[in-house]
Amino acid sequence: MKHLVLFAIVAAQAAAADTLVAARTIPAQSIIGASDLLLQDGDTTGGTDDPLLLVGMEARTALYAGRPVLPADVGFPAIVDRNQIVPIIYDMGGLTITTDGRALGRAGAGETILVMNLTSRTTVTAQIRADGAAYVSR
Repeated sequence: MKHLVLFAIVAAQAAAADTLVAARTIPAQSIIGASDLLLQDGDTTGGTDDPLLLVGMEARTALYAGRPVLPADVGFPAIVDRNQIVPIIYDMGGLTITTDGRALGRAGAGETILVMNLTSRTTVTAQIRADGAAYVSR
């Protein structure tokens, strides 16, 4: 009997959960503001009720009005665009090698993308830092 009461309490709390939804259709690559979100009754798997996880982030795909906005649908605002020429920096144990590369995707600070070395045409995986450079590690 205790388990049924506990289950009923947990179920009631889950039913009372809220989820943030898009207040309007938000195009991909748009920065999300507080006015772009509404709190709606209902719990969505993977959804959130914390606007701090979404406000100021960039929509990675189009977000449609009335649909839940998932943290996976947003990312840090891109500072590097696809096909942009960026410095590639390899820094290891006092040795620093710098060359130019072409970003093969969009990325924000801290994200990892593929970058093509313009000299050798080799593709490397690099992390984009706040300065917009692609840092290659081992």
